[in-house]
Amino acid sequence: MKIGLVVEGGGMKCAYSAGILDKFLDDHIQFDYCIGVSAGAANTLSYLAGQRGRNLRFYTEHLSDPRYLSVHSLIRTGSLFGLQYIYGTLTNSDGKDPIDYDAIMKNPAEFYMPATDAVTGTATYFSKYDIVRDDYRTLMATCALPGFCRPVQVNHHYYYDGGVADSIPVQHALDDGCDKLVVILSNPRDFVKQPEAHRPIYKRMLHKYPKTIEGIDHRHINYQASIDLTAKLEKEGKAFVFAPSKHLNLGTFSKDAALEQKLYDLGVFDYKTQSGKLLAFLQK
Repeated sequence: MKIGLVVEGGGMKCAYSAGILDKFLDDHIQFDYCIGVSAGAANTLSYLAGQRGRNLRFYTEHLSDPRYLSVHSLIRTGSLFGLQYIYGTLTNSDGKDPIDYDAIMKNPAEFYMPATDAVTGTATYFSKYDIVRDDYRTLMATCALPGFCRPVQVNHHYYYDGGVADSIPVQHALDDGCDKLVVILSNPRDFVKQPEAHRPIYKRMLHKYPKTIEGIDHRHINYQASIDLTAKLEKEGKAFVFAPSKHLNLGTFSKDAALEQKLYDLGVFDYKTQSGKLLAFLQK
């Protein structure tokens, strides 16, 4: 039985999955396979490294630095999220909050993170073996929101956020041989993704990459297909789903550390509420 973990992205909304992943560490819950998108991938890497509390610091403590998320960062680097600051300056071995690269590599779990090829609009699934110590460009690639971040170059290709091509990679996890999945969503169950707003703006900004524009145009359709598949698997007993049990007024670009803490705490609360059912699911 190959059990997988799928962690959705969503920028600052991923404080929710950070809480759940820390509880996984507390209860020594491990998976054979993990796949995370965008900030969900970053959260999953800290989980695989066994660094409890590290993700929370990125949603509360580090958030105050203008190099993290600000118009200042946009003007200086061309990206609203300072990806080089977050996944370089802070994350490198000599950084303020380094990730344990060796622990990630020693963890037996498979790990993947989709990034969207800017030219083709299709997903490339980087593995943990594509990550180089103190060179986290593959992680930056899965987090590079089109229109808000510059594309990230990896091996002569340019990439945008993996959520464009595969927001919730449940099908990919099944294709990779997973029999059962635990899925952590970033939005409540009643969330319905709408077509992306401001099409004239992102169409102009991304004019070099028409396939990426096409992917953004169809993202709400593909997103709903992944939600529908997840619901089907849940009914069949093949998926266990975590989704925020309350609506908090928090979005992708939130800079409210207190609200981020509340969302993290909601993840912890939802985990505790469902932990018994989760353990039963994992043991079947």
